[in-house]
Amino acid sequence: MGFYDYSVSDPQGNEVRMSDYAGKVVIVVNTATGCGFTPHYAPLEKMYETYHDRGLEIVDIPCNQFMGQAPGTDEEIHQFCTLNYGTTFPQMRKSEVNGDGALDLYKWLKAQKGFEGFGTGELAGKMDELLSGIDPDYKDNPEIKWNFTKFVIDRQGNVVARFEPTADMADVEECVKSLL
Repeated sequence: MGFYDYSVSDPQGNEVRMSDYAGKVVIVVNTATGCGFTPHYAPLEKMYETYHDRGLEIVDIPCNQFMGQAPGTDEEIHQFCTLNYGTTFPQMRKSEVNGDGALDLYKWLKAQKGFEGFGTGELAGKMDELLSGIDPDYKDNPEIKWNFTKFVIDRQGNVVARFEPTADMADVEECVKSLL
């Protein structure tokens, strides 16, 4: 199976097929409204506004698996994002990205691009310290480590990059631009 074989649900329970995005560059991101990385919504929205007409799509999947940082209903999450960040890209139903209840899409994404580290710097150190306390072997599995992990899919449905939340958003944008 490939990217275009999967689907997720929107907040109303409607199926959103990834095949609807065939020929587009797609960012799939797990999000949360109460996270230190929540400001990533702003550069994501800016990229969406800048590149949507050139073929960029964003699949926003709220997830409450990381210290309960996405509380509330799908509607409350949507209202928060539109009021605070002016988001216009589509938001899906709150879902799991790890464990037995993980979306099949996420199981596939993680199999395509595993965890390669948080990079360097203060945020990377803080994430390493936090996750080492939760799971000393966190570096050795492909699971999503935190909110705002981004997968970039090219126009042919290939996962070309995985960006951890500590990655510079300018690097995410450069990757997207190179694929448009």
